[in-house]
Amino acid sequence: MERSCFLLSITFLLVLQLQLQYSSIGTVGVAQTNITTDQSALLALKAHVTSDPHNILVNWSRTTSVCNWAGVVCGARHLRVASLNLSYMDLTGTIPPYLGNLSFLVELDLGNNSFHDTLPHELSYLRRLKFISFKFNNFMGYIPSWFGSFSKLQSINLCGNQFSGSLPTIIFNLSALQDIDLRANELSGAIPKEIGNLTMLKEIYLDSNNFNEIPKEIGFLHQLETLYVQFNVLKGPVPVIVFNMSSLTTLALYENNLSGGLPDNICQHLPSLQGLHLGRNQFDGPLPSKLWQCRELLELGLEENNFSGSVPKNIGNLTIMEEIYLSNNNLTGN
Repeated sequence: MERSCFLLSITFLLVLQLQLQYSSIGTVGVAQTNITTDQSALLALKAHVTSDPHNILVNWSRTTSVCNWAGVVCGARHLRVASLNLSYMDLTGTIPPYLGNLSFLVELDLGNNSFHDTLPHELSYLRRLKFISFKFNNFMGYIPSWFGSFSKLQSINLCGNQFSGSLPTIIFNLSALQDIDLRANELSGAIPKEIGNLTMLKEIYLDSNNFNEIPKEIGFLHQLETLYVQFNVLKGPVPVIVFNMSSLTTLALYENNLSGGLPDNICQHLPSLQGLHLGRNQFDGPLPSKLWQCRELLELGLEENNFSGSVPKNIGNLTIMEEIYLSNNNLTGN
């Protein structure tokens, strides 16, 4: 009996030792694979760059540590690539699917270059991303629905590309999103009502697209400070709830086809408003008589509409006002 117990103990110790050795070997192997994976992913990107006029990527080679490459920052804890910032480097090329292997990436900024074609689906594997910017490139096609995979995303900037079609509603499940910039694309349709789910949003920039409707659900964004939907094809009246968003500092709906009147007490519900830009629309009726209540107002643009009646005298109480545009309306008086 004692001999059996002794043999079992020896067997257990041998198995435990083998497990520890295997675990150690496995961990080292993974670490080596990870750093190699990061290196290979970035070298694949370099291979897809067809023009690098400033030789930015000249030190991207296997003889130099990845963490010392231009535009690359590694995390202090895991020593993995955490940030890739190649903005304003005049690069031309396409994005390879291998870039999706940078599994520790938190920031991806390729803004102000000449990258083109479509975005590969493999980028959806970058689940740690908090900041993504592809602004001012030549990407095209629909905004991929897999953008909804970035559950930690706080900022998305796709400004100045050729994205088209409607916005995928799944991106409005990104509860951590704080600012979204989709200006200067070819997006169309209604702004999805699901945008009201993004309760952390502070900034929305949708200028220079073909959006035709603002949903009333946008009024659910109680932290929203700036709302830009200029140079679109918005039509009909502005949802009343938009004029009740007390957190707004800038409301810019310039050059659309919006109509209807402005609430007389508009400033009562917009106490922090600094910029109101509603020019080049089809608004009508009198100017709000209580504009003087917008005590933070710096810029007022109501030009090229169909407003009528007189300019309220108490507008002179806005002593910090810097710019007023009221031309090309049907206003009367001295």
